[in-house]
Amino acid sequence: MDFIFGDLPQPVPSQAFRLCTAHFSPQFVLNQGLYDAGVVSKLLLMKRSIPTIRHPLPTIETGAIRPVSQANTSRSIGCQTDPLPKRSVGTQLSKDTLKTHVRSRASQTSVVCENVWSPPLLTSTPLKPLPPKKRPRLELEDDDNEWEASIEATDPNDSTFIQSVSMTTESSTVSQASPPYDVPKYIVYENCLLELFELCPVCSSMCDVRKTIRGTFLAVDQTCHRCEFNRQWKSQSFIGSTPAGNIHLSAAVYFTGTSFIQMKKVFNAFGVKSMRYQAFRKHAKSYLEPAIVWKWKKAQQVELQSLSQQSKVIIGGDMQADFPGHCAKFGSYTVMNLETNTVIDIQLVKSNEVGGSYYMEKEGLKRSLALLEASGVTLDCIVTDRHPQIQKYLREKGITQYYDVWHIDKGMSKNIDKLAKEKDCEVVKKWQQSIRNHLYWTASSSKTGPEKVAKWTSVINHIHNIHTHEDPLFPKCEHSDVLDKRRWLKPGSKASYRLEKVLTNKRFIKGVEKLSPHHQTSSLEAFHSVVIRFAPKSVVYPFIGMLCRLYLSAFHFNENANRPQSTSALGDPAFKLAFPKAKKGGYSLKRRKIEPTFCYVNELIALTFESVVPDPAPFTEELQKITIPEDLCAEFSVPSMEEAMAGFVSRFNPAQVENQCR
Repeated sequence: MDFIFGDLPQPVPSQAFRLCTAHFSPQFVLNQGLYDAGVVSKLLLMKRSIPTIRHPLPTIETGAIRPVSQANTSRSIGCQTDPLPKRSVGTQLSKDTLKTHVRSRASQTSVVCENVWSPPLLTSTPLKPLPPKKRPRLELEDDDNEWEASIEATDPNDSTFIQSVSMTTESSTVSQASPPYDVPKYIVYENCLLELFELCPVCSSMCDVRKTIRGTFLAVDQTCHRCEFNRQWKSQSFIGSTPAGNIHLSAAVYFTGTSFIQMKKVFNAFGVKSMRYQAFRKHAKSYLEPAIVWKWKKAQQVELQSLSQQSKVIIGGDMQADFPGHCAKFGSYTVMNLETNTVIDIQLVKSNEVGGSYYMEKEGLKRSLALLEASGVTLDCIVTDRHPQIQKYLREKGITQYYDVWHIDKGMSKNIDKLAKEKDCEVVKKWQQSIRNHLYWTASSSKTGPEKVAKWTSVINHIHNIHTHEDPLFPKCEHSDVLDKRRWLKPGSKASYRLEKVLTNKRFIKGVEKLSPHHQTSSLEAFHSVVIRFAPKSVVYPFIGMLCRLYLSAFHFNENANRPQSTSALGDPAFKLAFPKAKKGGYSLKRRKIEPTFCYVNELIALTFESVVPDPAPFTEELQKITIPEDLCAEFSVPSMEEAMAGFVSRFNPAQVENQCR
């Protein structure tokens, strides 16, 4: 004490005196740089430090004396002006209104802080940090109280120090206030991330860093054994006990129709952590599939309510099997409003429900028509293919049925191709495209069935260069007189006889009589191609999984079916050339449409996080109303694994297999 007073006053115990760090040279201070930068609020001295400054210059700050470092009076050379007072865009308040001002690490100037607090001496037991009276709005949001405490006070011996969260841009403010599914994500390498936790922010010592991984979630625990500083950092927030990123990844994979297995392969090749397939299926069963079914039912009710107010509705129906041929497990029958190109209903039928895959199409149509009738929808007609069971059922129900022209044309073209390969019939191939054009013209220009038949049978006279006909419904061809005379068929020739037999077939004439005049099922075929993207035929899905993927494909098709045609840079309509395999070198000119949208994915993700995850009961009830058929193997006896292994014999090496089973 002689260093301070010269002569120590009597009687005063020496234990009552505390020496300020201002009496020590900077060489004895451990964290002078952190103190000048505003990261810590007190200085730490080396052991056995010796005071050398007798009379430091005092600075009066609210009744307390505190040494002012040189950095507190300096100014950035780069700006040449004093910093202007700024206000956070996210709060519309000044920084001093929210919390004790702490200088941002990004700035190069120091701000003299008010309300200086004298910290207690270091003790062996760390003090529990005091929580603030009111949590500032700019702090990180999390439901874990332990995480909040570790973020707010980085020094266990200094309860007044709160980590500064700098909100310098509007985007960062929006990210903090956005829900977990709407926050941008980034790919961060592990070694770059752990560099942030290697050094203690209080004493700059090496820290003990431990990782906790749970799917896409990462937690980092940082502990300093020198100053006993510790904190935990989390990569994402929690929804209940589940990391939000795991649910979001499952939702993104499922709602976009992506395969989890393929996504897992990409993530493994890239080195990105993800959850297991069992966790994905748990999320799908608990949250994702109930959300899809609930949203489809609501959208379907709105569509049926709109159709019930119309006088007549023209629909199209067709079935798609999950596998080609008669070995299909599922058959999905789709009913579409042909006037708006929107899917109205999808019925998924399992083959064991109806006794075989051949009867699935009729059962799907019956269920769809029953739903339309119960909703009060009045049908004008239905456009389908020429399935015999569908024809009989609609005839008995008294519903007007038309045939799609493309299906009739496909069967006719196959017969003409087969005929053109025979000897002396090669000339038929030259007439194939003209005959196809005549079929489409017959359907679009006729109003009644007999008129369609009259126009169609006129093609027999036309190919023989005869353009007047006996039928009064179509007495003369409507084309001009300038025709190519080198392609006429000779009456009585083999090619003429065989072609006339193909074009006037009794079943084919009945099909021509019921050709659809205006609406076709081409939109249904386009929808089937979308279904294959969401539910590939090479993958086996459970009943609910297949049904949900059908609903997702309907969401995508209804949103993008009527996209407008795109334009070029000059404003002209854009087209593209396509070379279909069926045309064998020929091309087709197609309109180029604008890029598709995926708004339904964002709506489903928002529904999952905002409604399904907090309370899944109402959504699960809608899913439980669906009747799930039995498995195909339920009617067979299933042997035990031991019995199956005992009877397993390889046809190439039976002895080796027997030894392995033993």
